[in-house]
Amino acid sequence: MTVLYNVAIVLLTVAVMEIVATLTHKYVMHGWGWGWHLSHHTPRKGWFEVNDLYAVVFAGVAIALIALGAGGHWPLQWIGAGMTLYGALYFIVHDGLVHQRWPFRYVPRRGYLKRLYMAHRLHHAVRGREGCVSFGFLYAPPVAKLQAVLRERNGRPARADAARASQGGASTSRRES
Repeated sequence: MTVLYNVAIVLLTVAVMEIVATLTHKYVMHGWGWGWHLSHHTPRKGWFEVNDLYAVVFAGVAIALIALGAGGHWPLQWIGAGMTLYGALYFIVHDGLVHQRWPFRYVPRRGYLKRLYMAHRLHHAVRGREGCVSFGFLYAPPVAKLQAVLRERNGRPARADAARASQGGASTSRRES
């Protein structure tokens, strides 16, 4: 029975991390932490960007929780394991699929992955930190809803490269943001 509790804690932590990450992205990264996050909204030079420090901070918290849990403070190691699993999913989906920071390219053509890809493209359709939509990393609102919000805020259609991407193409003028 203990194994089921631990698995449940890991999975619940992954779900809670999406909420924490969404709120952190919206209110910290696009707020007082913009100094680090700005590098994510500009063309990347090299393998890393200052924004990657957020992943280092979250990894440090996860490592500390795992260490405390291993030291006898149940269920902290399982919370840390859930944070680590969320970090791995983030790395695969956000850094790999959406931003294509891997040596291969894959642009999803349909389903959930396309919706996630497009929602994040629309997040980057706005220049700067104000007026962005879709702050989640593993959950994506419907693309049509996000496009409508952008049109309403700006009084005009979303950027042309985001519109092209929704039709299956991708902009090559800058990194996939």
